[in-house]
Amino acid sequence: MYFICLSVFSVNVFLDQLNLGDCTIRGSLEAFSCKHAGNDRRLSISLEHEILDYLGKSSDSDPPSPVEHLSCRSSRKTLIYLVLTLGHMYPDYDFSAVRAHLFFKEEDMESFKQMVDNYLSEASRLWAARNEGSSLLDSMTKAIDEVIKIRECDIYSYNPDSDGDPFLEKGAIWSVNFFFY
Repeated sequence: MYFICLSVFSVNVFLDQLNLGDCTIRGSLEAFSCKHAGNDRRLSISLEHEILDYLGKSSDSDPPSPVEHLSCRSSRKTLIYLVLTLGHMYPDYDFSAVRAHLFFKEEDMESFKQMVDNYLSEASRLWAARNEGSSLLDSMTKAIDEVIKIRECDIYSYNPDSDGDPFLEKGAIWSVNFFFY
């Protein structure tokens, strides 16, 4: 996968280490192509084999996958791209053991907007005050839309168990990662 440079410098500067007094937000927007690069192909094949092995051993009581049924090749491909993207975003961590049930497919763009409004309400007010009333959410979605047609995307979130969440540092309240695919 290749990193795609976004024209969101101001959004990323704002979200990186945003001190809101009683809490700090560490956020960023990043874009990656879905074209394999470097070790991606090898890891993709390895993950595909692991998923197929898992499917051969799984039972009906296993948690469902938000990327539909993993018996479908396109669903496995989506899961693999989500895992590869995590690996590129956070190269110090190994996500090869991440399971499908930790990804959630969001219902639609409106549910994503609602979550952003809930999680970043205070940050949104500060952004508007610093940027002549402009909306943080609108700035973020406009930047994403410059790279992909956001309305044509499926939106996923990654919500690992707190025990296995490399993003939850000491004192962190929550972490969330969204993917537009």
